[in-house]
Amino acid sequence: MDPVRNPYAPGAGQRPPELAGRDREISQFEVVLERVARARPERSMVLTGLRGVGKTVLLNTFRSMALQRLWGTGKLEARPDQSIRRPVASALHMAVRELAPRHRAPERIDDFLGVLKAFALRDPKAPKGSTVSAQFGIDVPAARGRADSGDLEVDLTELFTDAASVAADLGVGIALFVDEMQDIPATDVSALCAACHELSQVGGPLIVVGAGLPHLPSVLSASKSYSERLFRYARIDRLDREAADQALIAPAEREDVLFKQDALDALYRAADGYPYFVQAYGKVTWDVAAASPISGADVAVAAPEAEGELAVGFFGSRYERATPAEREYMRAMAAIGDEPVATSSVAEELARRPSSLSPARDGLIKKGLIYSSERGLIAFTVPHFGKFLRSQPV
Repeated sequence: MDPVRNPYAPGAGQRPPELAGRDREISQFEVVLERVARARPERSMVLTGLRGVGKTVLLNTFRSMALQRLWGTGKLEARPDQSIRRPVASALHMAVRELAPRHRAPERIDDFLGVLKAFALRDPKAPKGSTVSAQFGIDVPAARGRADSGDLEVDLTELFTDAASVAADLGVGIALFVDEMQDIPATDVSALCAACHELSQVGGPLIVVGAGLPHLPSVLSASKSYSERLFRYARIDRLDREAADQALIAPAEREDVLFKQDALDALYRAADGYPYFVQAYGKVTWDVAAASPISGADVAVAAPEAEGELAVGFFGSRYERATPAEREYMRAMAAIGDEPVATSSVAEELARRPSSLSPARDGLIKKGLIYSSERGLIAFTVPHFGKFLRSQPV
């Protein structure tokens, strides 16, 4: 088969050629956009799920949907060691720049940019010698007395309110997209929730759409008790059999290529419905197949190569980030099983006191390799990671 025509795209956040099995989430976001357009009260939205299920792809799809409605949009990726002050400022600057050419009052845009500049300048960890003008291209003077108190909760609320006012002038909205939302520092999460809460009460046309690991709802609820009612939560999981088949069949048919049923059966067993794995196995199977229709025998030849690529790029790169103590902890988790495991069971497996393992566990959580599914239980953030670890030599 011609590798140039290979339609499959296993990549981080890369949109697959067929976005199958996500109609429900897309419809939900359509409702959010339409309700905001009609000045109806609406909650911001949060996507959660394991790595490789397509959260970032959906986030980008939602952004495209907002742009099609002429909304202003901005996106940022949270980091555990970085305040969201400057990333939010950059994202909102991008959103307002999208709206500025259509605004009838340029002075309103300049007024907001002055507030935005004041907000960004209050970042205590900004590199010395850096300027907001150089980073964002904001040449207007910084405003005084608005979003510049140094208290992120107060400043973020005022900034969001002013941004929403600019969007309301045009009868549209602003959507701020936050990837890896679970990595926002705790104090910043609290400030973000408070700002969203204020907006929801006044009906401002600005929403936050976040994506993160399965424990993100507990991170949000720990910061503000009302966060459970503040966001519309959507859990993104593996594809069912019909959607997984569609993700393979539709792109192939556009290239006049077919799959035999035994090939689809084998690919579903291998990928287990996880969108990233569907693309990874589909890509290699296409390359090794001699001709259409693709058969189960082609999948059997392709599977070891696909698994090898996943072992290096998807699993191995994450495993290499862990310290020796953290790797020992993960191997103990894998030895117990693939379901969420008790921290006490890991301690028993390693014949150690639970307290002595806390640094390794906390390090793995901060690196996004495991998460606490509920109190006392932990699980891998990457599907099939336990299986990968059990296949590796000690």
